[in-house]
Amino acid sequence: MTTPSPVPPVPPVPPGATGCVVLADGTLFWGRGLGAAGHAAGEVCFNTSMTGYQEILTDPSYAGQIITFTFPHVGNVGANTEDLETTTPAARGLILRADVTDPSNWRSERDLDDWLKSFDLVGISGVDTRRLTRRIRDGGAPNGVIAHAPDGLFDMPTLLAAARAWPGLEGMDLAKAVSCRQTYSWSETRWALGAGYGRQEAPTHHVVAVDFGAKRNILRCLASTGARVTVVPATATAEEILAHAPDGVFLSNGPGDPAATGAYAVPAIRGILDAGVPLFGICLGHQLLALSLGGRTAKMERGHRGANHPVKDLTTGKVEITSQNHGFRVLPESLPADAEVTHVSLFDGSNEGLRLKDRPVFSVQYHPEASPGPQDSHHLFERFAAMIRERTNRAA
Repeated sequence: MTTPSPVPPVPPVPPGATGCVVLADGTLFWGRGLGAAGHAAGEVCFNTSMTGYQEILTDPSYAGQIITFTFPHVGNVGANTEDLETTTPAARGLILRADVTDPSNWRSERDLDDWLKSFDLVGISGVDTRRLTRRIRDGGAPNGVIAHAPDGLFDMPTLLAAARAWPGLEGMDLAKAVSCRQTYSWSETRWALGAGYGRQEAPTHHVVAVDFGAKRNILRCLASTGARVTVVPATATAEEILAHAPDGVFLSNGPGDPAATGAYAVPAIRGILDAGVPLFGICLGHQLLALSLGGRTAKMERGHRGANHPVKDLTTGKVEITSQNHGFRVLPESLPADAEVTHVSLFDGSNEGLRLKDRPVFSVQYHPEASPGPQDSHHLFERFAAMIRERTNRAA
């Protein structure tokens, strides 16, 4: 039995400090609290995006995580209702270098501090985020606690105990916690300057999206290809999905360990594969597809989180700059012979996509909907729609 590390001596609270980050190994960062008062435990990760902090904070894939932003100026464009990717943020908290300034953007409806309080999200600024990011880069994403105490009083032994007690993401199924509870229809299309969001009123095909933690802009991208979108919960069975008579099935992004979510998702996906319906998966959906094919996944030390990740499409030779958020990866050597690796990361060579050689099925590890991030990969939604049209025309 492993003996717990001794509790390190607690240094005095620096003058003006109202926030802190306590890692499970006892490492301590002081700062100034913002957002809601209180504390939250989770996996401490970092994101390298320079824009889109509101989309990042509302991405359900961040469930169970405390996000360190490497870009120092976060909060300067405020917050608005249009950039929400889900109704309630699933992230545990955020860590910033600079204090949040007053909003300076014509789309802003409120300042970030007020927005964080409305969702009970704990934040801290004034942290040496370079030091913390190097700690994560070199040692892997640690468990930790973020705390905001406006009076500057912290129960450090309790915070350290909470950081050490948090179980970590490995083996954790979080998709159920962020998925919708009942089936619903989606018709909103992508945002356009001066027009806002559109509406798909003349769909040409029907897509069922399995919600493992779907971002709204992913659903908008599907609708923008001409799809009537029906969203079903993560726990939907193959029979329930196919009862909607879909022309295609989409497997969404989501948080947690794919092996844990696969306990109920893999049988459903195998049923869809057996039915021969075109299938497209991203992020967690990509990992679950791999598990359904007999492949394996593994936890990454650092994960991929940012809007600047280069990925090479091996089928075209093109390199796309992508938006990513995942802490697990597919092991390509575990895939069956009828599965072809289609994309690789140019950062670390890890798997970023696959397709089946004999069926209209493909998936990618990154987020092609660009919320936040570049639009290099929007074409993947059109590729999915083309697969659906081809199968429909063949059947006719």
